[in-house]
Amino acid sequence: MRVVDIQTHLLENSKDLTDEFKRLFHGRGGLYEGWKHLTIDSIDTILSIALYSEMNSDLEAEFIDMLKIFIPSTRHKTLVVQRRYIKGSPSEILVGELEENLFAVENGMKFKLNLLSNQNSLYFPDMKNGRTFVRENSKDKNVLNLFSYTSAFSVAAKLGGAASVSNIDMSKGALSVGRANHHLNLIDTKGVSFLPYNILKSFSRIKKKAPYDLIIIDPPTSQKGSFEAIKDYEKIIKKLPEIASENCTVLASLNSPDLDSGFIISLMNEFASDFRFIRRLENLKEFASDNEERSLKNLVFKREKI
Repeated sequence: MRVVDIQTHLLENSKDLTDEFKRLFHGRGGLYEGWKHLTIDSIDTILSIALYSEMNSDLEAEFIDMLKIFIPSTRHKTLVVQRRYIKGSPSEILVGELEENLFAVENGMKFKLNLLSNQNSLYFPDMKNGRTFVRENSKDKNVLNLFSYTSAFSVAAKLGGAASVSNIDMSKGALSVGRANHHLNLIDTKGVSFLPYNILKSFSRIKKKAPYDLIIIDPPTSQKGSFEAIKDYEKIIKKLPEIASENCTVLASLNSPDLDSGFIISLMNEFASDFRFIRRLENLKEFASDNEERSLKNLVFKREKI
């Protein structure tokens, strides 16, 4: 695939742009030969580029020149490039400028962004369908949001009419951003808690607000010292029967390329057998992969009396 082919791809995907976040090029899915190291996102008037490995200098120069030519033909005014392959993942503004207090828009919801200093931008766009599911299935429910990070699921749940949400994450900084995300969406945080717990060591405290009607499990694949999916996911599933209501819905997520859907389904069958597998949520077409089992997995389970 040549640089000019990427330009054609971008022009086609930019025809319906609004202020909503949209991935314009997803090389990480492995569908574009030679470009697995590249993603391109439209964030309102910002074109955000992420490079996951170093490019040949001549090719990179050609690519950047193409983007600078591309921008005037769209709504974009700012071009940002983040080099994820360099320690600290430095970002560089190549065109325009960034305003303070940036946010991404998703189905009308707003989520804070940091495009300059963090490896992660504070927002995970591939989880859009998961948040849509939560928003559509949280009315009047007591929701538990495990590994909540910046509490985007909580925003979706409250806008969907959730009675209460418990956000659990070890990072106080992430939870602070979570509070800000609620305020950004003019959500009253009464009934919303932000709890800086180590989930694997805090089930007695988590149980105090049980039973939960909707439980979201969205852990990192591997986070040194806190969670390793291959050995720790089952510890959470074993606790589900103790904290779930009789008709509880579980959204169990995993973004490991090495663990497929069957990994979670088999754990449920073994350790929480009264939860029936309902379906896997479709991933966004903008995040298509050459192997969907290596991409994001959002699995829905429903507790039923046996």
